[in-house]
Amino acid sequence: MNVYETSKIRNVVFLGHGGAGKTTLAEAVAYATHTIGKMGSVESGNTISDFDPEEIKRKFSISASVIPVEWEGLKINILDAPGYFDFVGQMEDAMSVADAAVIVVNGKNGVEVGTVKAWEICERRNIPRLFFITNIDSADVDYNKIVDDLKAKFGKRVAPFHLPIMEDGKLTGYVNVVKMGGRKFIDDKGNYDERDIPPSLDPELGPIREQLMEAVAETDDELMDKYFGGEEFTTEEISTALRKKVIECGLFPVQMGSGINCQGVHSFLQACEKYFPSANKAEVLKKAVNTQTGEEVVADFDCNKPVSAYVFKTIMDPFVGKYSLVKVRTGILKVGDTVFNASKDVEEKLNKLYVIRGKNVIEVDKLYSGDIGAIGKLESTRTGDTLSTKEWPIKYHPTTMSKPYTYMRFSAAKKGEEDKVAQALNKLCIEDLTLKVVVDDENKQSLLYGIGEQQIEIAASKLDGRYKVNINLEKPKVAFRETIRKKVQVQGKHKKQSGGHGQYGDVVIEFEPSGDLSKAYEFDEKIFGGAVPKNYFPAVEKGIQESVKEGPLAGYPVVGIKATLIDGSYHPVDSSEMAFKTATIIAFKKGFLEASPVLLEPIAYLTVTAPDKFSGDIMGDLNKRRGRIMNMTAEEGKQIIEAEVPILELYGYSTSLRSITGGSGDFEYVVSKYEQAPGDVQARMVEENKK
Repeated sequence: MNVYETSKIRNVVFLGHGGAGKTTLAEAVAYATHTIGKMGSVESGNTISDFDPEEIKRKFSISASVIPVEWEGLKINILDAPGYFDFVGQMEDAMSVADAAVIVVNGKNGVEVGTVKAWEICERRNIPRLFFITNIDSADVDYNKIVDDLKAKFGKRVAPFHLPIMEDGKLTGYVNVVKMGGRKFIDDKGNYDERDIPPSLDPELGPIREQLMEAVAETDDELMDKYFGGEEFTTEEISTALRKKVIECGLFPVQMGSGINCQGVHSFLQACEKYFPSANKAEVLKKAVNTQTGEEVVADFDCNKPVSAYVFKTIMDPFVGKYSLVKVRTGILKVGDTVFNASKDVEEKLNKLYVIRGKNVIEVDKLYSGDIGAIGKLESTRTGDTLSTKEWPIKYHPTTMSKPYTYMRFSAAKKGEEDKVAQALNKLCIEDLTLKVVVDDENKQSLLYGIGEQQIEIAASKLDGRYKVNINLEKPKVAFRETIRKKVQVQGKHKKQSGGHGQYGDVVIEFEPSGDLSKAYEFDEKIFGGAVPKNYFPAVEKGIQESVKEGPLAGYPVVGIKATLIDGSYHPVDSSEMAFKTATIIAFKKGFLEASPVLLEPIAYLTVTAPDKFSGDIMGDLNKRRGRIMNMTAEEGKQIIEAEVPILELYGYSTSLRSITGGSGDFEYVVSKYEQAPGDVQARMVEENKK
């Protein structure tokens, strides 16, 4: 593959709802540019971007893939991002290196939740974008209605650059509104000839053309004067003004076509050249910090500066090895370079440099600023790291990733494979930063966190397919606590006689609620007359310390108790620290069960953000989960609902919220406090732990 300079590179991410046609459009672009000789399909499992066995089996994208194509002296790095919400981390990886976005809309389904989410992430990052409405060749698609829906949802800056030409119910071409010319498709590679504009489209064409001319006039005072003076703009004036508008996010073009039939692809490629910025002209510049001086550095994609590159994704291939996908942000990255990783404080040598296209790896000798490539077998480097020079050690701010809140308990299916499972899971977590393994020592369980249950289940399937290890997924245990509600006084005596020295310890302890659930226990003594010598007080406290680790009620940690040693007795020969510790443990168990013991359950402070219309259903669902609504705030057509909900009831919540809101709702939570669990919950937990 040729090496391209910065001005000739475009980095474009494909976004949209799951099933909108992103992968099919990417396949059509690869076919139209002769990158591949034959178009594959998602149904057949042979597309260039969905090559993972799990993607082929499930027929949707799971990972973000890079498809570089060459077209008329331009290199376009297409980043095909998953549309399903469980794999948002992969979409965030791709967005971190994109300079522009294409939001793909399925003509049959129109504006969907994934369309809105794609728009919102583009708005947050302020990157240029266009809409591509696919499946226009289907008879029941109403292009004008979809355009109206896009305008209603996203504002008047949405502007159609195309109008479809339908003949006998089939898409045969389109009107280029910018150039006011008709186009007729002539082959299966998206090529076209010029043709007349059908008179039947004149009523639709007038208002659309007028909107574009207004946008052109707004870019410059001279053009505004020309517009109000009734003068026509030149082709060059229109092209230059529209490019400026699109790059500044002042205009969002709408194009159309058919991914399956490779229609509209050439006009899309032309739009990438005309309206999308090259890397060195991108509006969104990334910031870094010089770790030596503390000075801020801005990536300006200057090839004359020392090299720096951001690692935006890691691929762990069980057969080929590890690849670190990078975007070069300054300088020129070359084979043989030694780069410095300031995050890990290590130097690594670049023995080989690649361009990755789907699953195919192509060697190159260098990459210019703005380009995307891959480095093989870097030992210490991970996603989010920066590679630079030791003389100019900088770190780019890593991409903010969505935090996983869904989790399941897992264990190795076969005994003895725990280490293999841990190593394989570590590789999956390196690939996807929204997967996380947490060891919960308190409940003696290992937890696998993800964005949703489907992501966790696919991770388990990958372990089997890639690494030949299996895990069992189960509902996790919840970290309850135990405490007491009343004051009691109990005696604990440990007396054991043997041939030599015996064992003797005798304590009288008062147990009561301390009122502070943040601490396990408080210990005090009120001994008079030396009933228990002072040198045994630490042994008594050790007995309390050991006892609170597992409560007598259900084996959960104990919190919020105060233990006061008030009396006891000792033997001058047989008493020992161990004997007093054992006597304390006996007293603790007896006293705890007499002091009205209760289970405390963890309470989450949950924040749900969703469109207004779902508020009633969300609150109804939270009530069923024993939730208490604490606050509601309206914000730009959405409601932010804050509630306290027991952690026990949040299992499966991501699936439930997605079902209620069609995927448009998001949530996050923190464990805020512990509260006494209802009687039925306590009884169930005690019974489960007995088993």
